Parts: sequence; C-alpha cells; structure tokens
Amino acid sequence: MTDLQATATRPIKDASTVMVVRDADQGPEVFVARRVRGMAFAGGMTVFPGGGVDAADDDPDVAWTGPAPEWWAGRFDCDVPRARRLVCAAARETFEECGVLLADHLDGSPVSDAGRYHSSRADLEEHRLTFSRFLADEDLSLAAGRLRPFDHWITPAVEPRRYDTRFFLAALPEGQEPDDLTTEVDLTMWARPIDLLEDFRSGRSMLLPPTWTQLRLLSEFSDVDSALACEREISPIEPEIIDGGADGIRVGFDGSDEYWSDYQAGHARTGD
Repeated sequence: MTDLQATATRPIKDASTVMVVRDADQGPEVFVARRVRGMAFAGGMTVFPGGGVDAADDDPDVAWTGPAPEWWAGRFDCDVPRARRLVCAAARETFEECGVLLADHLDGSPVSDAGRYHSSRADLEEHRLTFSRFLADEDLSLAAGRLRPFDHWITPAVEPRRYDTRFFLAALPEGQEPDDLTTEVDLTMWARPIDLLEDFRSGRSMLLPPTWTQLRLLSEFSDVDSALACEREISPIEPEIIDGGADGIRVGFDGSDEYWSDYQAGHARTGD
C-alpha cells in the first residue's frame, strides 16, 4: 500500500468551526487565532475557533433553543443526531477556545457576561465536564439561533489527519469579548477579512485553503446583518490532489489558482 493509499483509508473526524464576527468602523471584522507551531494539525496557521466533535456532544437531552436539530440536518444534509453533535461542538469549541458563549438563560435572555462561567472551560477541555452538563448546571440553553450554517469542507486524502468540517457564522453576543486563554494559540486578533487576505499575500501569515475561502466569502459583506441573512447553498468540498511537479503535491478547488498564487507571493517575500 502506498503512503497516499494508507492516508486515504484513515478515519475522517467530524469537526465544527465558527467564524465570530462583529461590525467595526471600517467594516465587519472576524475573530482569528494563530495556532501554536508544532501542533499536529494546522500548526502556525491563522484559523477560526473550532475543533473535533466529541462523543459527549451527542447528548439528546441538551438544553436547546433556536432551530431544531432537524432543521440543521436539512441544511447540512446529514442525519439528526449528527447535526445535533455538530451544533453542540460548534458552541462548545467556541466557548473553550475563545470564551464566547453562544447560550441563553432559561428565560430566553442572552448571556451577556460569559466571564462568570470561564472557570468551567478547563473542565470542558479536559473532558471532566460535558457541555450539556455545564448548561444544565448553569440554567442555560444552547442558543442554536445564534449560529448560521456557512460551508462544508473535507480534508483531502493527502493529509494524515482528516476532518469533515462544517463552518458556522455567529455574531459576537452583546457584552461578550473573546480572549486568548487557551494553550493552543499564541496570538489572537480581530481583523477585516480583506486585511487577513493581504497578510497571507504578504507572507505575514499562513492560511489553509478553507480559511482563505471563508475570508474571501466574508469580504463580500458590508455588515454582520447581511452576512447572517445570507442563505448559502452548502455542498461538501473535498479538494482534489494535484501533482505539482517540482512544487510537490497541491490541492485543487474552486479558486485554488488564486490561492496558490497568493501562497507563492507570500513565500517569495519571506524566503520560506
């Protein structure tokens, strides 16, 4: 069996990624982080909050408000339990990684001060506490209505770690502010999508193709409301593997020529 064949047979893990956005004077901004170099997946890359689905995300009794799992199953073209896991993972990972809590109080009012719950983040990350138990203990419900489905990417077979990732969009809840209190990142920032794309072209940052694509899509919106109102048609994107000759293996997808042009421009400037 070749290395490529062996990689293609490895299991693909479900994952959720959330693009948290806010309006600013110069246009909408998105929250991003740079993953610590040396990490097994996407080390040194600029990314959105997110991560793999856990078995505990499968609790059918999780407190829930907003569009039901059945609605999410239709938007992501999957079964209902899987849709519930993906939405739970989206909310959980956003809270774990940057402290933004997409939840409501049981009276329906939004959580505006997430800091009071931050002592639970380490327990969630270390799997000593499930997200459904956390919500129940704090008299909260997962606010599925604060999330919007946005895109769906599958890691190509050339990668040793493969993920089936759904991308979500969420407006920053009023009164909350993300932070960098996680060991997985060494830098966080708010930035306009067009500025993050320019950083990539200039060699000041590294973007994976899905992140680059989402930033291009986000750059088309004039404010957060218009981004949230967009009803995107979501189909899975699995980049094809292309033999780039002397440049090595590349992946092809809609817009990949521009991506690789930007990538080469950035590397030429940095000398990497």
